[in-house]
Amino acid sequence: ARGAGRPAVCGADGLRVDRAAGTVGFGDRVLREGDAVSLDGRTGAVYAGRLSVSVAAPPPELSTLLNWADGMRRLGVRANADSAAEVSTAVALGAEGVGLCRTEHQFLGERLPLIRRVLLAADPAARDEALTALEHAQHEDFRALLAAVGNRPVTVRLLDAPLHEFLPAPGDASDAGEEQRAAALREANPMLGLRGVRLALLHERLYPAQAEALFAAWADVAATGVRPELEVMIPLVSLPEELAATAVYVREAAAAVAARTGVVVPYRLGTMIETPRAALLAGELAEHAEFFSFGTNDLTQLTYGFSRDDVERQVLAGYQERGLLAASPFARLDPHGVGALIALAAERARGVRPGIKLGVCGEHGGDPESIAFCDGLGLDYVSCSPHRVPVARMAAAHSAARERHDESGSTR
Repeated sequence: ARGAGRPAVCGADGLRVDRAAGTVGFGDRVLREGDAVSLDGRTGAVYAGRLSVSVAAPPPELSTLLNWADGMRRLGVRANADSAAEVSTAVALGAEGVGLCRTEHQFLGERLPLIRRVLLAADPAARDEALTALEHAQHEDFRALLAAVGNRPVTVRLLDAPLHEFLPAPGDASDAGEEQRAAALREANPMLGLRGVRLALLHERLYPAQAEALFAAWADVAATGVRPELEVMIPLVSLPEELAATAVYVREAAAAVAARTGVVVPYRLGTMIETPRAALLAGELAEHAEFFSFGTNDLTQLTYGFSRDDVERQVLAGYQERGLLAASPFARLDPHGVGALIALAAERARGVRPGIKLGVCGEHGGDPESIAFCDGLGLDYVSCSPHRVPVARMAAAHSAARERHDESGSTR
C-alpha cells in the first residue's frame, strides 16, 4: 500500500467479517458491502462515510530544503518501483534511480495467468509456449520501465515468486490435471520454499527468458538515445554455486540478444543478500557479483527466525509493550543482529572486490534511523517506496550533518 501511495489500515483485529451476509461489524456498528468508508493511513482511524479530503501540495520551501539536503548527503537514494508509473512518481519525488524492480509484481492482476501457465505446464512443450508468452509480456513492461528510468541506474530483480502468491486456490484450477499439479507444488512454508534462484534452477528457461526480454528492451530504448544503467539481480542466493550457475543464464541471454540485434548491452550482475548464509559467504559471492543489494525484509525474518506476517500480528506489539523490543525490527533495522550481518558482508565483499556497489532495498530504506546506520557503514545507496523518497533524502542529509559535527566537534 505504501508503494502504491494508498492509505491502509492493518491489524484491525476487532472487526467481525461475515462474508455470507456481506457485512463488517465493530461494536454496535455494522457496515454493509458497498458502504463507503474513509481511511486515515497515518493514525489508523477508519470513518464511516465519505470524508471531504484534499490533496496536500508541498510548499515551495520543501523543494528548497530537499535541494539543500541533496547537496549535503553522501548516501544515494533510489526507489523500489515495478512499473513506469511508479518510476515517474519516484523521479518526481527526487529518486536517483530504481533500486529494486520486483519482476514478479508485473504478473499480479490480469497477467497472473502468464506465470501460472509456466508453473503448471503439463509438459516441456507447454512450458516453452508459456515462457514465450511471458517473454513477450516482460519485453513490453521492461521497455516502458526503462524509458521512464532514463539514464539513471535501475536494478531489476529476476523472478522471486513465493508459489502461494501464484498458484490457484484449491478447487480453482482449470481442470483436474492442473489441480493435481498445483497441489503437488503447494508448500507448508512458501516463504522458505521453492522461490527465487531455486525456482530458476528447477525451470532452467525461466531466467533466460526474463533476461532476454530485459536486454532486448534495453536495446530498443537505447535506439531512442536513452541508456539506463542496468543492473541484473539474482534473488535468494545461499550458495555461491547458485549464483555462478544463474550468472551463466544471464550472460548467455545477453549474448543471444547481441547476436540478434547487434547491440551489446552494458550491465552489472549482482545478487540480493537476504539469507544469513549469503551474508556470511559474501566474500565468495563477490567473486561472481558486481553489486549486492541487502534485502532486509527477508534478512530480518531469517535472522530472527520470525515469520513476518505472523509475528507482526501476534508477537511484536506485546514485545514492545513489555520493553523486549524498542521497535519492530521490520520497521527499524536491528543494528546488533541484522546490522551486524550487513556490516560483516560489506567488509568481506570489499575485501574481495573493493569497488563493489552496496545498497539496501528493504522497507528499512525509508526509515531515518536505519538510513543513518547504512550511511555509517558506507553503503552506496538506500532504496525505498516512492513516497518515502523525500524522507530518505532528508534522513541521509541529517546523517551526514551528524558525522561532520562529530568530526569537527561543532555544528556548521
